[in-house]
Amino acid sequence: MNPLNYVNYSSNPVDSSRSLYKPIGFILCLLMSPAFSAENYDVAIVGGRVMDPARDFDEIANVGITGDRITVITQEAITGDKTIDASGHVIAPGFIDTHFHGTQPLHYRLALRMGVTTAMDLEFGALGTRIDNWYSARDGTSLINYGTSVSHELARASVLDGVEAIDTSEASLTRVHPNWAVLVPTAGESEKILAMIDEGLSAGGIGVGSTLGYMPGASANELFEVQALSASYGRQIGVHLRHTPGTETDEINGAQEVLANAAALNAPAIINHFNNPGWQRVYELITRMQTQGHNVWGEIYPYAAGATTINAVFFDPSNWRDRLGRRYEETMFDPSTNEFLTERQYLSLRESDPTRVVVVFKSPEDEIVQWLGLDGISIASDGLPDLVLRPLDSDLTQLPNAHPRTAGTYAKALRLARENQLSLMAILKQASTTSAIHLAAMGLDAMQDRGKVQENAIADLVVFNPGTVTDNSTYRKGTLPSTGFKAVLVSGTVVLEEDKVLIQTTAGKPIRFAPVGQ
Repeated sequence: MNPLNYVNYSSNPVDSSRSLYKPIGFILCLLMSPAFSAENYDVAIVGGRVMDPARDFDEIANVGITGDRITVITQEAITGDKTIDASGHVIAPGFIDTHFHGTQPLHYRLALRMGVTTAMDLEFGALGTRIDNWYSARDGTSLINYGTSVSHELARASVLDGVEAIDTSEASLTRVHPNWAVLVPTAGESEKILAMIDEGLSAGGIGVGSTLGYMPGASANELFEVQALSASYGRQIGVHLRHTPGTETDEINGAQEVLANAAALNAPAIINHFNNPGWQRVYELITRMQTQGHNVWGEIYPYAAGATTINAVFFDPSNWRDRLGRRYEETMFDPSTNEFLTERQYLSLRESDPTRVVVVFKSPEDEIVQWLGLDGISIASDGLPDLVLRPLDSDLTQLPNAHPRTAGTYAKALRLARENQLSLMAILKQASTTSAIHLAAMGLDAMQDRGKVQENAIADLVVFNPGTVTDNSTYRKGTLPSTGFKAVLVSGTVVLEEDKVLIQTTAGKPIRFAPVGQ
């Protein structure tokens, strides 16, 4: 195989001087020959550049799909009940987002527009006692594959505040209360928190999601016990690190806590969005552990800013202003008004509208390109869309403003790869294969045959134009959908054509463990 860099392919997609493209003339002759007989497939994707990061495969070929599986990848002509002409396009594994907070059909539609075929929330998660309800609500109705972890935060909110929320869509019910974040639980309360998480793991939740950085009341002992509980099922914990966002020391120490626990427990772990100060050392910690055989990995998103609710504990002036030296007027952006907030406005809104979402600038813009292509690291959007229930066919351009990563993460990564001559194969690996490999390694069957373009793999695929694919969302208009996708398939079903989502499709499958005892 001879993977090409992005720019060479975009500027000269058919170069007969390169061995990779020599079969093209023969293929075209076969396609045009009426005497040629080929098996007919449900879907035939023809003439595209097939890129499979799982085996470093990069060739012009045709892909035949029968049912939900890739049946053949060949340079011989094929036909299908439906044919997609992929000439000049890349055929790649569907993107796997392990950190997507959108929970509604409309959010999945927005994710599809940037090539996501599987959306999971492995950071925040769902309440352990309602995991079955969460999955049942999407059964047979979802545009894309869906999954969730078991929420550490919501278990604390239930036990310490007596308020229940199923997932991020109801987080406004819990985050207005203080105890879930700051209270240190008694021994009896700790037992109840663990029991609630245990119930969710038993029901098939994909490990535990811990928003530890929001919860100073969660001690090192508590995190270890939660991590040990997930490890007892052989599953990962996904952690928003303690003291994040913070300094280089904070970030590194936060990662060391999670990774030391993972090593001691021989358990999987995800370091959520570590693209913060100190990320270089965190990356080294992760990759050194990977070389020693530990199933740990991290995620980045290609933006200098994050987003969260305005009442997050780390925004308090004692931390944000006094310890970190940050000015609200330069770092805290209100997407609902498209203005930066003063400290006075921040304090006022924290009291009057505590779950208001703000965008927070925290990293140098020029570091983004350095994060793209990091081996052993995935891309995940941390997408936090407007959570008001809206019809599936709503005009995406008219949705309330949100962080642009919700609509643009994967398309932006592809655009930046093109503009900066980065390896396209490395970006595709980050966008899909890395997450699939790590999740499959901990026994998640639904990930065994995803994140790859291979015969007999699940046909979760994206077909995009490498020369034009782009994000359109901005900080001032964060829901503008991405463009440049010719097709997206979920389990062999075409769910997007020419940047248009076929909203009547329901091909999405649950990504979960089998409930214990079944």
